[in-house]
Amino acid sequence: MVTVNFDQIVGREQTGAVKFDARGAVFGSHEVIPLWVADMDFPAPEAVTRALVERAQHPVYGYTLFRDSLYESIISWFRERHGWTIERDWLMLVPGVVPSLHAAALAFAAEGEGIIIQPPVYPPFYSAIRKTGRRVVENPLRLRDGVYEMDLEHLERCADDGARLLFLCSPHNPVGRVWRRDELEAVLAIARRYNLVVLADEIHADLVYPDREPHTVMASLATAQDPLITAVAPSKSFNVPGMGLSVLVAPDPAHRAALAAPFEQLHVLSCNPFSAAALEAGYRHGGAWLDQLLVYLAGNRDFVCDYLAEHIPQLTVTPAQGTYLLWIDCRALGMTDGELKRFFVSQAGVGLSPGASFGEGGSGFMRLNLGTSRAVLEQALTQIRKAIAELGTS
Repeated sequence: MVTVNFDQIVGREQTGAVKFDARGAVFGSHEVIPLWVADMDFPAPEAVTRALVERAQHPVYGYTLFRDSLYESIISWFRERHGWTIERDWLMLVPGVVPSLHAAALAFAAEGEGIIIQPPVYPPFYSAIRKTGRRVVENPLRLRDGVYEMDLEHLERCADDGARLLFLCSPHNPVGRVWRRDELEAVLAIARRYNLVVLADEIHADLVYPDREPHTVMASLATAQDPLITAVAPSKSFNVPGMGLSVLVAPDPAHRAALAAPFEQLHVLSCNPFSAAALEAGYRHGGAWLDQLLVYLAGNRDFVCDYLAEHIPQLTVTPAQGTYLLWIDCRALGMTDGELKRFFVSQAGVGLSPGASFGEGGSGFMRLNLGTSRAVLEQALTQIRKAIAELGTS
């Protein structure tokens, strides 16, 4: 097995990388350390790069079919890594999880009908509902003793009030919770009682830390008749989000037809030859790389948490159970959300994702991306520590 050097710093400036080259537009400065948008600074698995090079060496890049071997790689990955048996007919290859949110909104809720989200949550959950003319129904997470929980009683009231669809983030972005089996079973029971369609966004399913209980795929608890669709992708697992290819798993033929309609109406195609090559190579050969990544990310998580506890006690965090994102409580600084963003950019020189952009419950928090080298994190934390120290002397 090849040992991966995740400490290696790979220059990404001037490559069109949003995380780096959009810093001026987002933060007003190209000098901030970018720890915001959710991609990692690590090279993709060697097998993915090799597959892309091999495909590029064939000089015709025409319309592309998804080969049987690609479907087999998906089925094998989730059977072996997650104990989830998927049938070939259930799979839909689509151009990304966010477009899938829009398609699900159009497919399962009429204009003006309610779609439930659980804030603080990934901002496109909001925009997919609003941009399709549906109504946002918030079922906020509860923070108890430093741990986020679902408010299941309130969720049931939302379903009883006529909401048609639930966008479930599992594992949850940004708070890093990996939902327990019993929590998912409770959500599934509510969905069955009210025929509430659940779109489970499990894009971070592979990113659960070794010291936590494994991720439970919600669909592994369900039957083919349950109102449940699962969205997965290799994008977070193997750091290939720019490829824009994801998978919807929908056992019910009626659900598949309803989801296909918006894509067909717009004639949106997913058949990029490079996306197909990357997806298959990741799922077929990326397991050993991913195992090493998870160990490194766990080290990054622990390093940041320990550093904050020792040197910056004004900032607190519950160690993430999954994802490479860390949800930091900055409320002790006593700043408004606008002041908080300006402080991190102007005084600390670090670009984080403002918690307020994740909706209710996000005020006073910031999201930090752990998917970079330890040295970059150490520099960012040193700058934050110095900036906070200067607050006390100003």
